[in-house]
Amino acid sequence: MKTSTGKNKNRKMTETAVGIAMFAALAYGVTLVFPIPVSFLTFDAKDAVITVASFVYGPLAGVIMSLLTALLELFTVSGTGLYGFIMNFVSSAVFAATASGIYKLWRNPRGAVLGPVLAVFTMTGIMLPMNIWITPVYMTTLTGSTVTQAEVIAMIPTLLFPFNLAKGLLNAALAMLLYKPLSVALSRAGFVGRGEEKKSFSWNRTTLFISLAALLMIAVAVTLFVLLNK
Repeated sequence: MKTSTGKNKNRKMTETAVGIAMFAALAYGVTLVFPIPVSFLTFDAKDAVITVASFVYGPLAGVIMSLLTALLELFTVSGTGLYGFIMNFVSSAVFAATASGIYKLWRNPRGAVLGPVLAVFTMTGIMLPMNIWITPVYMTTLTGSTVTQAEVIAMIPTLLFPFNLAKGLLNAALAMLLYKPLSVALSRAGFVGRGEEKKSFSWNRTTLFISLAALLMIAVAVTLFVLLNK
């Protein structure tokens, strides 16, 4: 005979699994609808979706969703094969896990801002050596072009660094804007039941500050993308 505690635990696990699957599917959908090509790179807003979900379900859930989304891309729309899969997974997982890990420590406005901001720089810093290591192999294997590590390093200040920075800023800003309204909606729909998610969303000094910070980050990211596409 199952106890009420066991039933509640199973129900919570089921709700979490459904939520993770739902957000992974949504993140995958975003990659199909809003891709922005920049040179041989492509921006999409899936990291914002995964990060919002990982704020609710935790850093490990963010890593799982990153893996599921990257696998879906690999077997459907991706033309970059295993190398693109590795880059997609690492980028999304590092970003979401960093942002949600900080927010897990400080479940307050400071954590909601500091988490995504630190995620931007963590992801950007990790992706640069990943580009140096993987891009030459990818170009040689999948395109037949010979690109040396020195040539990739030369692209860092003009393409790779500004692209990853803009990508991170835009995803961080979207996550900051979407998290609270979406978490309230999820709570009312029964997907989550944590204390702070049950509070109603309202405009106040804190939400205004977060929104203004996010809008500034969006402006910087859009400017960088415009400059990169010239």
